[in-house]
Amino acid sequence: MMGTLLALVSASSYGLSDFVGGVASRRVGFVRVALLGQLGGLAVTILAGLLARRLVPHPADLGWGALSGVGTGIAMTFLFRGISRGAMSVVVPVSAVGGVALPVLVGTAVLGEHPAPSAWAGIAVAVPALWLVADGTTGTAANARAAIGDGLIAGAGIGVQYLALAQATPVSGIWPVTAGRAAAVVLVALSAWKIASGAGDAATARPHRADFAAVCSGVLAAAALVSYLFATRTEYLAVAVVLSSLYPIVPVVLGVSALKERLRRSQFIGLAAALVASTVIATS
Repeated sequence: MMGTLLALVSASSYGLSDFVGGVASRRVGFVRVALLGQLGGLAVTILAGLLARRLVPHPADLGWGALSGVGTGIAMTFLFRGISRGAMSVVVPVSAVGGVALPVLVGTAVLGEHPAPSAWAGIAVAVPALWLVADGTTGTAANARAAIGDGLIAGAGIGVQYLALAQATPVSGIWPVTAGRAAAVVLVALSAWKIASGAGDAATARPHRADFAAVCSGVLAAAALVSYLFATRTEYLAVAVVLSSLYPIVPVVLGVSALKERLRRSQFIGLAAALVASTVIATS
C-alpha cells in the first residue's frame, strides 16, 4: 500500500512540475527552463542526501542513476519544447504513454514481474485514460506533427528514466537520484550550448519569476523521482510506473482552476477512468 501511495505522490509532484515548468517555458527558453530545473533538483537532492542517514552509494547504483538522468535530460528538454509551442495537449499524453510502455514491457518480459490480474485491468484502463485526460485543441497541423515528435522522444526519455532508476538498490538511498540530476544537468547544458545562438529557443525575455518557476519545477520533479524510487522498492515496477504516469491529470485540473481552461467531454471521461484505474491498482 505504501508503494502505491508513493507512486501517486510522484504523479502529483511530476504533474505540478510539468505545469509550472511548462508555463515558464512559454516566457523564457525551453532549454533554459530545463537547465534551471535540473540545477534546482541537483541542489535539493544533494542537500537531502547530506541530511539523511549516512549511506555509501554503490558505484553501480550511481551508474543506474546517471543513466536515469540521461533519460530525464532528454525528456525534459523535448517536453518543454513541445509545451513552449503551445501543444501541451499532444506532448503530455504521448510522453506519458511512451513512458509507461517501455518499463512495463521490460518489467514483465525481462524482470519476470507478475502483477495481479486486477492490477493489469487497472493498467489497461489507465493507459488510454492518459490520452483522454490531455485531449484538447492541438493547434495547427504543423505544430501537432512537431509536438508528436517531441512527445515520442520525451516518452522514450521518461521510460529510460523510470526503468534505470528502478534498478538502483536501497543501500544507496537517494544518491542515484542525485547522480541522475548531475547527468541531466550536463546533458541539458550541452543542449543549451549547442543552441546558444537562440535559433532553437525563441523566447527573448528572461523575467525572474519564470526563472524561479523553472527552479521550482526541477525541485518538484526531483521530489517526484525520490517518491518513485521508494515506490519501486515495495511495489511492482509496472504498477509503480503506471501510477506515477498519471501525472497528466494535474496539469488538466490546474488548467481548469488556475488558467480557466475548459474541459472537453473526453477529458472528463479520462479523469474518471484514471481515478478508477488508480483505485483498482492500489487495492490489488
